[in-house]
Amino acid sequence: MADDKRLQDVVALAQGMAAAHTPRESWRAAALGACRALTGSFAALSVWERELGRLRVLVNVGERAPDELEFPEDEAYPVHQFAEITEFLHEQWAAGGEPNAWVETAEGPAEGLRSGYCHQRVAALRRRGRGCCVVAPVVLHGRAWGELYVARPVGADVFDRGDADFATVLASVVAAGLTQTERLEEARRLAFTDALTGLANRRCVDMRLDEAVERYRADGTVVSLVVCDVNGLKRVNDTHGHAVGDRLLERFGSVLSLCGAMLPGALVARLGGDEFCLLAVGPPADDVVKVADELCRRAAELELGEGVACGVASTAEPIGPVRSARRLFRLADAAQYRAKAERSTRPVVAGREGPDDPVVRLADTPSDEASPERRRFRGRD
Repeated sequence: MADDKRLQDVVALAQGMAAAHTPRESWRAAALGACRALTGSFAALSVWERELGRLRVLVNVGERAPDELEFPEDEAYPVHQFAEITEFLHEQWAAGGEPNAWVETAEGPAEGLRSGYCHQRVAALRRRGRGCCVVAPVVLHGRAWGELYVARPVGADVFDRGDADFATVLASVVAAGLTQTERLEEARRLAFTDALTGLANRRCVDMRLDEAVERYRADGTVVSLVVCDVNGLKRVNDTHGHAVGDRLLERFGSVLSLCGAMLPGALVARLGGDEFCLLAVGPPADDVVKVADELCRRAAELELGEGVACGVASTAEPIGPVRSARRLFRLADAAQYRAKAERSTRPVVAGREGPDDPVVRLADTPSDEASPERRRFRGRD
C-alpha cells in the first residue's frame, strides 16, 4: 500500500507540473507536490546561482514563517555557509552514482543519514520552529541546478532513510518537470520574439495592445503607440546586399530598445520588414513624444540608413474615442505615413493639428477610400 501511495504521489507531482503555464506555477506545483508526498508541513524549491555563489529561494509553500514569502524576491543563502550544499554543487557525484538526499534535524544531522555537517540549516530549523527537514539535490541537464527542501514540525516523525530515498526520486521528477517548463518557455519566447532583432514581434504587440486598450477603457490609463519605418532599407539591400540591410535593422532595433528603456515598462517590437513600434502604457503622451524625437535623432546617425519615419498616437491626445487597439494602430500608422511623405526628421503626432487633423481623418477613412490619400502621403518615398 505504501508503494502504491508513493507512486500516486509521484504521478500527482508530475501532473501538477505538467499543468503549469508559467515557471512560477511550475515551481509551486513542484514544492506542493513534494510537500504532500513526504507529509511535510513546509517545502521550498531553490536554484543555485553559480555566478553569485548562492542558493536563491524560488518558492515557499505550506506553513511559512513570518519572514518567508511565497515567491520571495531576495531570499538567498551563500553556499559556502552550507558544507553539504557546497559538496553537492562541486558535483562530486558526477563520476558515478546519483546525488542522494539527506536529512537534518533541529538537533543536528539525523543518525545514520549524514554526519559532520551542520549548522546553518540546524539553526534555521530551530529559528522557524521546525523539527527536521529532508534536502534533495535537483540535477538538470547533468548539472547541479538547486535543491528541493521539505520540513516537518517539532514533534512530528523524523524523516528516515526511506524518506530520503523517496525525496531523491521526487527531485528527479521535479527536474523532468523543470526541463519541460524550460522548453515551453522557449517555445513561448520564440512565438513572441522577432528572430532577427530579438525584439518582440507583431503577435506580441497585438496581444499587449489589446490588453492596454482594455485597461484604458476601464480606468483611463494613457496608452501610446509609436510606429516607425526605417528609411532607405531597399537602397541598402539593393546596393550592399541583404546581410548589410539586416545589420541596419539590427542596429536600429538596438537604438529603439535603448530609447524604449527611457519609458518604464515600454514594449519595443519589430512588426516586420522595415517597420518597428514602441508601446507605452502609463507615461504621459509628451514623454512618449520626447522619446520618439530622441529615436529620430539617433536613427539619423546610423551608418548607411536614412533615418526613420515616425508616427505617434496616444489616448491622451485629441483623437476621438479609442474603443479598440485597431484604431490606435491605424492612427499611429497614418501618422507614420505622413512623416514618411513629408520626409520629417521629427515624429508626427496624431491629433495635434486641431479638429480637422489630417492624420485622424486618414485613419478614420475606410480603407478603400483612404488609398489615394495614402499614396499621396507616400508619393515621395
